[in-house]
Amino acid sequence: MTKNKDHSPEETMDQDQDMLHEDNFTHPHDEQPQDTVSSTSGTGGESEDLKDKYLRLFAEFDNFKKRNIRERLDLMKSASQDMMTAILPVLDDFDRAQKNAEAQERTDDPVLEGLLLVHSKLSGILKQKGLEDMDPVGEDFDPELHEAITEIPAPSPELKGKVIDTIEKGYLLNDKIIRYAKVVVGS
Repeated sequence: MTKNKDHSPEETMDQDQDMLHEDNFTHPHDEQPQDTVSSTSGTGGESEDLKDKYLRLFAEFDNFKKRNIRERLDLMKSASQDMMTAILPVLDDFDRAQKNAEAQERTDDPVLEGLLLVHSKLSGILKQKGLEDMDPVGEDFDPELHEAITEIPAPSPELKGKVIDTIEKGYLLNDKIIRYAKVVVGS
């Protein structure tokens, strides 16, 4: 059978399949009749194979959907990570300004009060979005959470191996570390 250029790809494929079926067709006078039970058992096995393939494909697609949803949720949770990381130096500046004002005992200054109000609002908004600060002073040093800047002799034996001071706060975003705390450890 020759392929005509006027036929669509679907018609050509149908013709090819017809040719395959014609080649495999056996005439009744060429062979002895087969038992009808054995011919139906072959289709039953094919049916089971097709059913198994269908169930596997369905399960695979279901897993794909679940994985896709999980990845989207993770992406949404961590989408703000770059923005939060960029804001962290501003929070550090607010903290330093507050400590400096407290050290100079200028807590009644109206400019400082406004600055502290802006700091508390910004901290509250960021906390609602999942940002948490780590205050590790007095905790055991954990290299998974802290970055040791230096070690100093511990002022007391119970502070040995513990965080004595925090140089730079660490932050968590939705329980994921976005900045490690830089600390001083007692030795």
